[in-house]
Amino acid sequence: MSTAPAGRPAPAPSWTLGDVTVHRVDEIPLPPATGAWLLPGATPDLVTAEDWLRPHFADAEGTLRLDSHSFAFTLGGLRVLVDTGIGNGKERANPAWHDLDTDYLRALTAAGFPPDSVDLVILTHLHADHVGWNTRKADGAWTPTFPRARYLTSRTEREFWAGYDMEEARAQMFRDSVLPVEEAGLLDLVDIPAEGVDVVPGLRLLPTPGHTPGHIAVELTGRDRTALITGDCVHHPVQFAHPGIGACVDIDPRRSETTRRALLASLAGTDTLVLGTHFASPTAGRVVLREGGYRLSPVPADGP
Repeated sequence: MSTAPAGRPAPAPSWTLGDVTVHRVDEIPLPPATGAWLLPGATPDLVTAEDWLRPHFADAEGTLRLDSHSFAFTLGGLRVLVDTGIGNGKERANPAWHDLDTDYLRALTAAGFPPDSVDLVILTHLHADHVGWNTRKADGAWTPTFPRARYLTSRTEREFWAGYDMEEARAQMFRDSVLPVEEAGLLDLVDIPAEGVDVVPGLRLLPTPGHTPGHIAVELTGRDRTALITGDCVHHPVQFAHPGIGACVDIDPRRSETTRRALLASLAGTDTLVLGTHFASPTAGRVVLREGGYRLSPVPADGP
């Protein structure tokens, strides 16, 4: 069983958008081998050539750093969680994700979001490392972790997987982390038009397909600035410099690249704060132009 260090969770880093504060709720760092497997095009030579990736996002040998975390915030009267990580006690084919025992819920509570207080859980897509804390085991059964919340994802996403011939590992993930939420009547499916859709004023879901057909990114607009939570349309900042690098688990690699290029072009030179769902600390930054491409200019957390 994989475990987290004992003791009180570290305070959650946060970024302020004026009247909205976004908290990063940590689960686990992903193993060093993850980057080479997930982004095979990000070779050590290519990564080390991008000196701006060091020291935060890669080491001197070109090994990528990736994390698993969620984002939590309050907006429009809603207490919102975006993606729910890997989860504890889950049977997973990936050894690094199997049967975890982390203090994620303590960290979430310490950030001011105890499970019973969450109103809305937004799932950028239905992969195992984004839905795991949808449920926790109680009395031998997987039950919704956030019983007062509505869980929301793209209708395109759910319908794609409903018609997909799943391998056993993915079917297991649906059995323990998706179906219990559906069966409790808590899952809402949303149609996402090309221009996106507002959940409440200041909270907008944007279609970013390719990694999965119904993948969405989450845009937050506060009084002072806007933030965008990436999900997996971008896994790592190396893809800013090389948007053609895709993930080995992209359902539609060509569409994923098209989505990524369009997103980066729309963000470059703006004040929008990009919050990467798998980006190692400092996690946030702005997209800037660099030698005909892009890079992420890190923005340290405002708090705690």
